[in-house]
Amino acid sequence: MSKKALLMILDGWGLGDHGKDDVIFNTATPYWDYLMETYPHSQLQASGENVGLPDGQMGNSEVGHLNIGAGRVVYQDLVKINLSCRDNSILKNPEIVSAFSYAKENGKNVHFMGLTSDGGVHSSLDHLFKLCDIAKEYNI
Repeated sequence: MSKKALLMILDGWGLGDHGKDDVIFNTATPYWDYLMETYPHSQLQASGENVGLPDGQMGNSEVGHLNIGAGRVVYQDLVKINLSCRDNSILKNPEIVSAFSYAKENGKNVHFMGLTSDGGVHSSLDHLFKLCDIAKEYNI
């Protein structure tokens, strides 16, 4: 095979909207411009449902690299947990059932530990609220 291809990942470098705040567009990049004019290239979508995140959620390096390496959409844990909260399948999660059942049967508390923010890629406040709802269902 005589044709070669190169996959080049430049974290933090993107094709923007060419506005006044688009630093890459507004900076002299002669070698980059040469590459873009001379060689075939394409643009990838690296956010939202294209990389297994909720629609409109910006991606990050980790998410982008996982999807490029897989060659398909890799649904992120955030999406999987969102779905399980929405369809209530989280109520059948063995670890959830075990923790809440143990606490109820033994008069114990349940302590939540983890990321709680609206950051989006690694955490969601909705997950905490769902755990609080589950605790209420167990009368804990």
